[in-house]
Amino acid sequence: MAPHDPTEVAFAAAQAMVDAIWADMGLRSPPAVEPLPPQATATLARANRLSVLLPPRTPAWCLLHELAHAMTSTAEGRSDGHGPAFMGVYVRLLARYLRLDPAALVRSAAEAGIAVATDARPMFLDPIVAER
Repeated sequence: MAPHDPTEVAFAAAQAMVDAIWADMGLRSPPAVEPLPPQATATLARANRLSVLLPPRTPAWCLLHELAHAMTSTAEGRSDGHGPAFMGVYVRLLARYLRLDPAALVRSAAEAGIAVATDARPMFLDPIVAER
């Protein structure tokens, strides 16, 4: 994704972005943005349903990647990992916020042998919102 969007998000702006994207996707109670521990030298970022851990600056595509993890994880720690539901939500976020072509993203994933559930939605989406 890096060649398609060089935009970075400053840590100070990340919570507002997470909140806005979370609400725009029809969700309530966004995860808290927290600093990535300094000893996490091999990790670019990390997320689950309750928190998104970020360094001082994060590529926009990476923030969307972590939000897809948060949206496809439960508070109990169950996660789709990098499975089809995660990929479906990630493609949706990339298309919506970075304006990348979803068909090209799905095609590229298929060529790499990666399954994408194109109808995937966040695991805990309010059923009324899901009907929209």
